[in-house]
Amino acid sequence: MPSTNPRNYDATPSRKTAFLGLGVMGHPMAGHLALAGHAVTVYNRTAEKSAAWCAEYAATQTVIHAPTPRAAAAGADIVFCCVGNDDDLRSVTLGADGAFAGMRPGAVFVDHTTASAEVARALCATARQQGLEFLDAPVSGGQAGAQNGLLTVMCGGDAAAFDTVRPVAMAFSRACTLLGASGSGQLAKMVNQICIAGLVQALSEALAFGRNAGLDMQQVLQVIGQGAAQSWQMDNRGQTMIDGRFDFGFAVDWMRKDLGLVLDEARRNGSRVPVTALVDQFYADVQKMGGGRRDTSSLIQRLG
Repeated sequence: MPSTNPRNYDATPSRKTAFLGLGVMGHPMAGHLALAGHAVTVYNRTAEKSAAWCAEYAATQTVIHAPTPRAAAAGADIVFCCVGNDDDLRSVTLGADGAFAGMRPGAVFVDHTTASAEVARALCATARQQGLEFLDAPVSGGQAGAQNGLLTVMCGGDAAAFDTVRPVAMAFSRACTLLGASGSGQLAKMVNQICIAGLVQALSEALAFGRNAGLDMQQVLQVIGQGAAQSWQMDNRGQTMIDGRFDFGFAVDWMRKDLGLVLDEARRNGSRVPVTALVDQFYADVQKMGGGRRDTSSLIQRLG
């Protein structure tokens, strides 16, 4: 269902948009575009999802589902995308049925996939050769952020293209920031994932330690959450970790994909990320325990 969270959508002129990929994140993001008054043509590899999305948002502005990325992108001012990985991104942008083949000159492709900085730079170069613009724009905020239209968007690319996209992207965002040239958005998302990995591991160890020491961890969280230990992870996942509930969106499988990007980039730029590498292996343990689809806070389960 469309988000029931009340949004004060900016009075942005209606734009013709497309959205490629209607997964956990893309479905509500595309929905916010429609609710904000933009015409939206959607594409999903499973066509039934596209048809279902259109039925859900039929009461808004013009919504259409297309059989290919190229057909979805035809005539759009802005083409948004949120798919799984580098290969998925290439599959919806390149080739005869790819979005680039259908986009009009001057249109902007906005990639919300968490992908490599290398593929962002390569696709940006290809887009410019074809008279198009490309922004890498990964998001943070998880499933809840997408549903409530409160994502943080980290962008890399041309300033003029960003200025075109930002007021439209604010339909599903609380912050949308240009951080530098092509690839900068993906690099910033890697920084984000490094921080999250360390925080979740620390919170897991703290909760397990306190439990083994016989403390009332709900009470402890209430106390330390008022001090220097406070974090988003503690506020939003501390209690659910105590309760053993791990169905809050961003899955371990996806976190391992993201940390793989981090580790590849760290080798490339000479960064030392020993804690991140260790936590990546801890997430591998969770996968071996059958927890690949549990959310990232399930890291605590490997501590017993």
